[in-house]
Amino acid sequence: MFDTLTDRFDAIFTRLRGRGRLGDAEVAEVLREIRVALLEADVNLVVVRDLLEAIRARCTGAELAKHLTPAQQVIKVVNEELTVTLGGEALKISYASKPPTVVLLAGLQGSGKTTASAKLARWFRQQGRHPYLIGADLQRPAAVEQLRVLGAEIGVDVFSEPTDPVSVVRSGLAEARRLGRDVVIVDTAGRLAIDRVLMDEVRRVSEALHPDYTFFVVDAMTGQDAVQTAEAFHQALQLDGIILTKVDGDARGGAALSVKQVVGRPIAFLSTGERVADFEIFHPDRLASRILGMGDVLSLIEKAEREYDEEVTGQTIERLQAGTFTLDDFLDQLRQLKKMGPLTGLLSLMPGVPKEVRDAKVDDRDVGKIEAIICSMTPLERTDPTVLDGSRRLRIAHGSGTSTTEVNNLLRQFKEMQKMMRGIGPMAKLMGGRPGNPSKSSKGNRKKVKGGRVTPSSRGLGPTR
Repeated sequence: MFDTLTDRFDAIFTRLRGRGRLGDAEVAEVLREIRVALLEADVNLVVVRDLLEAIRARCTGAELAKHLTPAQQVIKVVNEELTVTLGGEALKISYASKPPTVVLLAGLQGSGKTTASAKLARWFRQQGRHPYLIGADLQRPAAVEQLRVLGAEIGVDVFSEPTDPVSVVRSGLAEARRLGRDVVIVDTAGRLAIDRVLMDEVRRVSEALHPDYTFFVVDAMTGQDAVQTAEAFHQALQLDGIILTKVDGDARGGAALSVKQVVGRPIAFLSTGERVADFEIFHPDRLASRILGMGDVLSLIEKAEREYDEEVTGQTIERLQAGTFTLDDFLDQLRQLKKMGPLTGLLSLMPGVPKEVRDAKVDDRDVGKIEAIICSMTPLERTDPTVLDGSRRLRIAHGSGTSTTEVNNLLRQFKEMQKMMRGIGPMAKLMGGRPGNPSKSSKGNRKKVKGGRVTPSSRGLGPTR
């Protein structure tokens, strides 16, 4: 979402590198360029003004830290002020003392509200909760059926009935209590634009539910219109937070940077892709780091912890320690990587990735080709690729729908990888301990991360509201 803004900041900071001092003239020049970059990203004018004043106050006339260059000093200040603009800290969900905790989702039609309901339910399941979905969108054809399909995919029951929205939520809440569910998520109807009928309906639903949380679901690609719509809903419902959807689209990011300052409510969650798993709690400090091209290691670690199968990874590392790494091992790790989502998205989380690599469109179909080639091999061929003569390679190419050139390229690259892995094997043995549980080490290291203000108890969740 912030690719253009990231490129602009990268260009600004590149020009700063090599300067021996940071005088008032240099600060003014940088601020002018940042202002243009933010306005081009469709950030609210008031937000741009306040952000630039905060940066100016901290940079003008200030002595540079002895261990920082001018570029590093500006990046540090911009990073910290962007974090404040984005909300400061992540929202922490406080659960009702008497279950269930009721969450109401509101928004316009087409914002991704129904899908966000299912994604949020899955997120609650990951927190050890037992969610229940209520389909109160009786206006849009097949909205309830869509929710049922998504609910079946994530293993969460859905309640709805062909009456009226208020009756549906009352009956659904009673059913959730009967079943002992501790979180209830309500999907409401939307309209193509704000009107009196929409506001009256969602207000009546809210009054019937008395929700613990009311989240406004908004499409990030609508830009400043998203912020204005959020303001209107906030006046009617008193929102607790925003769920920003379609942030993986070609949006300029103005909504994300403006909504907290303009509406006064934080972004709570981001919907980062089409899969139900592409949903995460919003961390202002991590997003600020991504905008400035510094990656997001913590989110990458957490994504790996959620998606990687520890048993498969452990078996692979054990074979690595024994000095063996086969095409079967490579295929296992490739499938694990695919669970984490598109490769382009993973590159954006990695710090230090060059702009040229970041901008390259990684085609996930190439990963599918590699998988097809390996799956077209016999068990013997995957264990010992040296047996692959010309006729075998031709058979594999035909079986995988690729060419012998692509098969040869994969085998050559794998051979180089095998050499590298053989060198890593003895080093892994020296590390000691059981290698098959990467999440333990990453969780332990989270205590020591500097600058991210992350603690083991927070698990990415900020202060209580």
